[in-house]
Amino acid sequence: MRRRHRWRALTAVCASLTLLCGGLAAVAAPVQAAAAACKVDYKKDAWANGFTASISITNQGDALNGWKLTYSYSGNQKLTNGWSGRWSQSGQQVTVENESWNGALASGATLNVGAQFTYSGTNADPADFSLNGVRCNQNSAPPTVALTSPAAGAIYSVGGTVPLAATATAGSGATVTKVEFYSQDGLLAAGDTTAPYGLNWTPTEAGDHSLHAKVTDSTGATAQSAPVGVTVTEGASVVASPASLTIAQGAKATFGVRLSKAPAADVTVTTARTAGGAGLSVTGGGTLTFTPRNWSTAQNVEISADTTGTGQATFTSSAPGHAASRTTVTQVAAVASVYTQRFLDQYNKIKDPANGYFSPEGIPYHSVETFMVEAPDHGHETTSEAYSYLIWLEAMYGKVTQNWAPFNASWALMEKYMIPTRADQPTNSFYQSGKPATYAAEHPEVTSYPSQMEPSVPVGQDPIASELKSAYGTDDIYGMHWLQDVDNVYGYGNTPGGGCEEGPSAEGPSYINTYQRGSQESVFETVPQPTCDAFKYGGTNGYLDLFVKDSGYARQWKFTNAPDADARAVQAAYWADVWAGEQGKGGDVSATVAKAGKMGDYLRYSFFDKYFKRIGDCHPASSCPAGSGKNSAHYLLSWYYAWGGALDTSAGWAWRIGGSASHFGYQNPMAAYALVNHAPLAPKGATAKADWQTSLTRQLQLYKWLQSAEGGIAGGVTNSWNGSYSAPPSGLTKFFGMAYDWQPVYHDPPSNQWFGFQAWSMERVAEYYQVTGNADAKAVLDKWVAWALQHTTADPAAGTIRIPSTLAWSGQPDANWSGATGMPGANTGLHVTVRDYTNDVGVTAAYAKTLTYYAARSGNAEAKQAAKDLLDALWQNGDAKGVSVAETRADYSRIKDPVYIPSGWSGTMPNGDPIRSGSTFMSIRSFLQGDPDYARVWAYANGTSSTAPVFNYHRFWAQADIALAMADYGRLFDE
Repeated sequence: MRRRHRWRALTAVCASLTLLCGGLAAVAAPVQAAAAACKVDYKKDAWANGFTASISITNQGDALNGWKLTYSYSGNQKLTNGWSGRWSQSGQQVTVENESWNGALASGATLNVGAQFTYSGTNADPADFSLNGVRCNQNSAPPTVALTSPAAGAIYSVGGTVPLAATATAGSGATVTKVEFYSQDGLLAAGDTTAPYGLNWTPTEAGDHSLHAKVTDSTGATAQSAPVGVTVTEGASVVASPASLTIAQGAKATFGVRLSKAPAADVTVTTARTAGGAGLSVTGGGTLTFTPRNWSTAQNVEISADTTGTGQATFTSSAPGHAASRTTVTQVAAVASVYTQRFLDQYNKIKDPANGYFSPEGIPYHSVETFMVEAPDHGHETTSEAYSYLIWLEAMYGKVTQNWAPFNASWALMEKYMIPTRADQPTNSFYQSGKPATYAAEHPEVTSYPSQMEPSVPVGQDPIASELKSAYGTDDIYGMHWLQDVDNVYGYGNTPGGGCEEGPSAEGPSYINTYQRGSQESVFETVPQPTCDAFKYGGTNGYLDLFVKDSGYARQWKFTNAPDADARAVQAAYWADVWAGEQGKGGDVSATVAKAGKMGDYLRYSFFDKYFKRIGDCHPASSCPAGSGKNSAHYLLSWYYAWGGALDTSAGWAWRIGGSASHFGYQNPMAAYALVNHAPLAPKGATAKADWQTSLTRQLQLYKWLQSAEGGIAGGVTNSWNGSYSAPPSGLTKFFGMAYDWQPVYHDPPSNQWFGFQAWSMERVAEYYQVTGNADAKAVLDKWVAWALQHTTADPAAGTIRIPSTLAWSGQPDANWSGATGMPGANTGLHVTVRDYTNDVGVTAAYAKTLTYYAARSGNAEAKQAAKDLLDALWQNGDAKGVSVAETRADYSRIKDPVYIPSGWSGTMPNGDPIRSGSTFMSIRSFLQGDPDYARVWAYANGTSSTAPVFNYHRFWAQADIALAMADYGRLFDE
């Protein structure tokens, strides 16, 4: 299934400052130091009959005390003299050995040597280098290893058996020598030398243990798996999961029970309430039998809540000779609907640590599964989208349970890890609102990059920087960055709080970025890069010269905001405040809600043209006039805003950009309404309320102007055609002077072919309509819902769902529109066709929410019934982790796609993967070779299997939206 991609436009706007890099190439530290491995970069500066060679040597193995580099020429090159080493030549072979002062070469360290030569005829570069007898540049495919057992969060007993298992691959041209297993205390046993690699470990100490595997190949290169945490208890124990549940009055819920080790004979486990109120009781599974064969398979204990009690109770599961386990169950006020109880059931699954939705820090992963390529390119990355859904989920939990601590904690988590701190954006104080950024054109094709910086192209003035500083007393931006490598799989180590490229050994989340090169750049063609580029990885200039061309490059930080995610967080905060207020608990959330207002204030950067140029018929770039005041504002939520600056605090520069293109799918009239009308959310900026009022009106006008004859909403508009202020095709109609674009921002795949954008965005329109009864919103919804229902079927009993998936568009809006009077016309020339259908669970949930809100205000019985049928059918697809259906991923054939790297450019990823012409999606992500799902994906991509891989994904946003859809239907219809 092809899912929407989130493309982020060029943000690395470098100041025109020259940084002298000398002859050293930027080289990456490997993930795990090899016993003997090396990397050599050879560069020459030649003239008619002579040349100088500059050679950078990186030790990718253990620390060296003395080194010798050897290589050979194929021609008649003759050594004249050399430096930084003792040079000699015998025939065509050249040797350089260390001087007394540079013989120590630490693991990961780089040194540079140079020499002068004469030659005649050809002067080909040497092909092979060896350091201390070990051939260099052999890590194009380094070894990989992944721990496949035990599962994270598993519980075992002292003296029991912990089954350790790993998959491993050797580096290029090598074989696996051994796989070793470690705990935090060191090596557990001698290495396993044959596949399958495994070890039955018998722990001797109780407590929390961190386990990992290490592979060594025949070249001595090594790699280390991601750690897995398990708990070891004293003796045999009863294991219960999850450790906490929430149940409404009159409802039931279950938790699983198993044993931590195989018993010698049958064991009976009994579960009883041992503390807390009598309103909660065991009504099933109170006595369970486990055998030496089924001891590790969980069996369910059912807990029922009476119709009157509230509070907590502790349930203890015990067995003779086993340590007991305890489960905390919270009983909350009765819910009016089975759908609200479904919310609690789904919430319990999401929050169960054994299901793997969260990192050790509590950050929601994009998906539980790790082989995931769609907008993120790894499942254990996350997005600002996921954080916003967590905030919304916890807001609803507060509504249902009257417990607002999780809501406040979710915002605090987001603020800690996804909003850059002062240390992450250290030079904002040098920002000049009159010169916000240096222009560089975007291009449709990645092959047109790097894009030339053009200081002569006029840019406008930033009209809100000074009022934001006045309102909040800081130059820093309060907005989320969009993408995070939660487990630091790539190894940049751009940790929140100032960890600029701490490297592969850094613990915790790392800011990263992708999508920098035009509308045709697919996720399969991206080059991931750090948000804080200190030239430690990538090439000589880090990654900057893959994207922009300048006279010089400076080390810098840069962040990109996804406005739809920030707006969703504001939307969730609005509901939290409303619901807490209804409970008389507004004070519980007031501080967090005020922060949401602040986020909305900064979100106004998405209202402005990328370079603050005037809105309307803006081409070409050289003569498109610079904006002043608010005439550079289109007042729509654009695809991004971004900001950055120098790492060197003495350099004195920073930049900010808005976004010229707006997709209807990003609009959020509900957030706009809340920021204008809900006092606790009021932003402090002097013109913020007026800007959001204008935005609310403009967004509704955009929906109507883009609504097709059938009812679906077409793509969007742009003030910068092709991202370069080119002239739009002749005859395109315009919205407030901005050209219609059926596929704004990205084209691979087309940005508006995914029905999910329809469901996401129209849900916000429906919320706004349900709250306000706005007639313009109703008119758009009446037509959209009628169209969508024509293409919807659901069988609640069978659990089958059929909703639109891929959309095709033709025509354009009928006429130009500038909002002079009323609303635009019927768009008889703009059409949408449904090309195929899906049962995607996340999109279904968002769609059901749209129908729910619309039906609640309009009384439309067909929409209400369709929402109910979709939700009931969804629930039939439940599993232990949430709700999921099988997805066939034929697009994974593209993991062999080439990644465009300009000729002559070379560099490395943090783990040593080379980046050069000919690199592919997979070759610069060799860590995926250790993923448990790699083999079957690669077999399909490589053509050895004709069957596309099938996944049952558990995306965090989708699972959260399912819970929210259930709760919304329950609270609005009391069914």
